[in-house]
Amino acid sequence: MSSNIRIVLIKTWHAGNIGATARAMKNMGLSELYLVDPVDFPSEEATSRAGQATDILQSAVVVPTLGAAIKDCALVIGTSARDRSIALPALTAEQCAEKAVLEQSKTPVALVFGRERMGLHNDEIQQCHFQVNIDANKEYPVLNLGQAVQILCYEIFKASQSQNTPKSIEEPYPLHEDLVRFQEHLEQTAYDIEFINRKHPGQTLDHLQALFRRARPTRKELSILRGFLNAAQKNHGKSD
Repeated sequence: MSSNIRIVLIKTWHAGNIGATARAMKNMGLSELYLVDPVDFPSEEATSRAGQATDILQSAVVVPTLGAAIKDCALVIGTSARDRSIALPALTAEQCAEKAVLEQSKTPVALVFGRERMGLHNDEIQQCHFQVNIDANKEYPVLNLGQAVQILCYEIFKASQSQNTPKSIEEPYPLHEDLVRFQEHLEQTAYDIEFINRKHPGQTLDHLQALFRRARPTRKELSILRGFLNAAQKNHGKSD
């Protein structure tokens, strides 16, 4: 069982996909389902599609935003078949599962699935640390939501049973909410020291924030970075 790995569905349109997700999760030993602003839930169709996994639907956590669903997670992996202008490190389904099983021993891990038709928005994928791509036939590589969830849950089940998967990480990573506070501090510092023009910010901050997500500083390293930002602000007379 991988009890600290949650499945997050964003703005799911078809209630049947929520039920299918619950069933796939229970098949593979997962139990934490988070629903971000679902269109139709609770739903009889979701209950019908869930089979014997209605307990997962009953305990599902419904939240208004992705940030609320992942605030206490230190690893967030988004599913996407599209290339992005600011790319994330890409994982295969197997690598995704191995990393999730490894890190869930320390803090919660989230696997994020987007809308049925358009997937994750750019601002949502940029809240993730990695992007997972599921290999498929190049002539028709698009999986429906239930299929994608089932494949990743299966890979997680395999990784959790494997004797080759390390049991824990040595250095804990910061939670999503801690990283958000760092990014807000970084933004404020960039304006305070006039590194970025408020009237014409461009994409500099987006690239800086993506850089630190890719780098994945540990909690200790993030604390050092916050101290660096405080010193920069103090030197310019803008420290709190």
